[in-house]
Amino acid sequence: MSDQYFDLQQSYGRCLQNKQFIERFYEIFMASSPRVAEMFAQTDFQKQRLALRRGISVAIFHAAGSNVVKRTIDQMADVHACPGRAPVPPELYPFWIESLIKAVEEFDPEAGPLLINRWREGMTSVVDTFSHRYPGH
Repeated sequence: MSDQYFDLQQSYGRCLQNKQFIERFYEIFMASSPRVAEMFAQTDFQKQRLALRRGISVAIFHAAGSNVVKRTIDQMADVHACPGRAPVPPELYPFWIESLIKAVEEFDPEAGPLLINRWREGMTSVVDTFSHRYPGH
């Protein structure tokens, strides 16, 4: 049986109990690199926060190997690919993962080293999928 990442689903649920989780993620993410802040200069954050909330859930299911989210992951990857409407160069994805990790550490009272490694492993799966849509990766 494949790894379903139930621990990430539960951790994410604990994080979302605080309505500031997504907002805090973006604070951390924007401060992580001037290039990240520049990419989001014209962003409607009300829409973006909703998209991220859903996107993290989808990423967890993707990491678990769920075919149910394949179409959604493909659409998200297309949006963030080079010709997409919101291209993200692959070298910026580590900032995304580390920003998410920092936010989880702040908001999930049960976040320890093992769970944080699981988050990193799970999110690397989706980042790898997105990166492969970029030329040269």
